[in-house]
Amino acid sequence: MSAPLTLVSFDLCPYVQRAAIVLREKNVTYERIDIELSNKPDWFKAISPLGKVPLLKVGEEILFESAVIAEYLEETHGPALHPADPLAKARHRAWIEFASSILADIWTVETTKDRPAFDARIALLKEKFARVEAQLGEGPFFAGANFSLVDAAFAPAFRYFETFDRIRDLGVFAGLPKVQAWRKALAARPSVAGAVVTDYADRLMRFLERHDGVILAKA
Repeated sequence: MSAPLTLVSFDLCPYVQRAAIVLREKNVTYERIDIELSNKPDWFKAISPLGKVPLLKVGEEILFESAVIAEYLEETHGPALHPADPLAKARHRAWIEFASSILADIWTVETTKDRPAFDARIALLKEKFARVEAQLGEGPFFAGANFSLVDAAFAPAFRYFETFDRIRDLGVFAGLPKVQAWRKALAARPSVAGAVVTDYADRLMRFLERHDGVILAKA
C-alpha cells in the first residue's frame, strides 16, 4: 500500500499549481492543506526547511521544491510526463527552469511600483516568450500531442495573464501565434483548470490591489 500524500500549499503560489497539475495528470489521490504564508503555522515552520510551499508529505516524509516533487511523482506514478530519451528529457528539464525564470519576472510585474523596472520586465517577458515560440511545433502542447512536465511548469505562468488581461493588454504575446495557441490549450486542460481555487482570479486581483503597483496604473 502506497503512503498517503498531502500537498501543503498557498492559494496563489504558482509552484503549488505545478505540483497539483502533475498530481491530477497522474490521477493520484491526495489531500490538500492551504496555509497563509503571512502567518505560517508552527507545524509548517517545523517541517519546511525553506519556509516555502509546496511541500508534499509522503507518509511521514517531507519533500520540498516543486521540481523535486514533480520528479518524485514522475518516478512513482504513471503515465509518464517526461520523454524517455535522456537528451530530450534533459532538454525538457532545462525549459522547466526557463519557466521558473519567467515566474520571477512575473513577480516583478505584479508587485513593483517602479515604472522603469516594470517596463524592463515586460520587455524581457516578450523576449523570453519569443524564444519559446521558436521551440514550439504543431502543438497543442510543448512537445506536440503529449502533455509533459514542461506544460505543467508553464501553465501557472500563463494563468497570471488571464487576470492581467482584465486590467490591460500587456502585449507580451503579440506576434506569437504558437505561444497563444499553447496558452489556450493549457487553460482548457482539466488538470490545469482544477489546480487552483475557483475564485483564484478574484484573489489574485485583491493581491494586486494590496501591492498597488504599476500594473494597476492607467496606461
